[in-house]
Amino acid sequence: MRTVLGRLVAYPVVLATLVVGSVGGVLEAAGLPGAAQVVVSAFALVVAGIQARGMVADLRAGRYGVDLLAVTAIVSTVAVGEYWAALVVCLMLSGGEALEDYAAGRARRELTGLLQNAPRTARRKDADGSVTEVPVDEVAVGDVLVVRPFEVVPVDGVLESDRATLDESSLTGESLPVDHVQGDELLSGAVNGGEALDLRATALAADSQYQRIVALVREAQDSKAPFVRLADRVAVPFTLFALGLAVAAWLVSGEPARIAEVLVVATPCPLIIAAPVAFLGGMSRAARAGVIVKSSGTLEQLARARTAAFDKTGTLTFGQPRVTDVHADGVAPQELLLLAAAVEQYSSHPLAQAVVEHARATGRAVPAADDVLEVPAHGVRGTVDGRVVVVGSARFVAHETGTTPSEPGAGTGVHVAVDGRPAGHLTLADELRPEAAGTIAALHRAGVRTTMMLTGTASQSPGASPRRPAWTTCERRSCRRTRSPRSARHRCAPCS
Repeated sequence: MRTVLGRLVAYPVVLATLVVGSVGGVLEAAGLPGAAQVVVSAFALVVAGIQARGMVADLRAGRYGVDLLAVTAIVSTVAVGEYWAALVVCLMLSGGEALEDYAAGRARRELTGLLQNAPRTARRKDADGSVTEVPVDEVAVGDVLVVRPFEVVPVDGVLESDRATLDESSLTGESLPVDHVQGDELLSGAVNGGEALDLRATALAADSQYQRIVALVREAQDSKAPFVRLADRVAVPFTLFALGLAVAAWLVSGEPARIAEVLVVATPCPLIIAAPVAFLGGMSRAARAGVIVKSSGTLEQLARARTAAFDKTGTLTFGQPRVTDVHADGVAPQELLLLAAAVEQYSSHPLAQAVVEHARATGRAVPAADDVLEVPAHGVRGTVDGRVVVVGSARFVAHETGTTPSEPGAGTGVHVAVDGRPAGHLTLADELRPEAAGTIAALHRAGVRTTMMLTGTASQSPGASPRRPAWTTCERRSCRRTRSPRSARHRCAPCS
């Protein structure tokens, strides 16, 4: 009940219309129809005046709508004493505007989350090695900044530390942490991993990646999409026709009340309120599916869409790596998996967690490991039942063992070495959602002619099969900076 009252208070014209209607009903029941007529008629004329002021501004701007007909109907019904009919028209007008404003407000609230998460301060390392917290706008190109674990990178820069692991999902859609080495470019908006890092700023805050995304969101909030109500599309001819018909009815009958009757019947209240109701329903359904609709104009334009571009990770896929294959060399596959999981269970890397979960899913107990040492962004080593186990990237395993491990096929490879020799590798992949193929097929049936998969990984173009979408085209993001709200353009190299 409180929620309903709170929403009504946010729309005073709607609330006032309901209150005036209730007061008028009480007066009618108390045997005071004259008082009821005065109260309701006065309120209706006030609403008509408010609508007329906005209508005049629209007419001066060259915009024509059926509000003219509605205002005329309110005035004419009050003039002939049909005040209840005037109140109904008031309720339709204010209710339709309230629904449209409420729907747009929900979309705005969803979009403000990104603005609130924008970095506001940065930790600058001075020449004497001390660290000073400063507003992000005061960071200059060339400043060395310290980013603590799990903090957001405040500005674009170059990594000064030996290595770092960052979560770039908010920028690229890639759910897995990305490993970087000294000299790599880091983009603002990425979240640092478990160790502090140093970076040298290469751009001001206003010119950095995250601020450009924030600017796009603000632009989306401020833009006014050309939403046109169904009734407004025929506003001018319909209004002229209705007014002509009302005058004709008066002339034929000789009764002025006929003017009000025709105008009330002609007022397209269902058309005025239909679009906001339909938009609110569509927006609510989209929100339940995690889709934010910016405005009513956006929803209208969606019906004319003929191309759909999908980010791969977390959209078409689950967004979580899973072990898909175990390639053993010299040991049993089950033994290789358990040895890898034994040292990986001490790591917080998502790939390590996926390996441990897969090992535990087999029903076997994961053994403990001793002397575990993790090299961030590279791998981990430890001793399992007296055997030295090294798990990580191919480069890390090669460096630790002095050998060259086998290369995995499709997917991400986690290499394993036991007692100084390669023992195989585990293949991990982000599996396709089972409903992806059906969704793409449904879009094709709905008139979408082109479907694109946008992926940040090279040479990964999923072919069509009963469980895979039949892509019209697949594009690879060859430039990390283009993967932004405006990146759904044909500017990336096609997938092979």
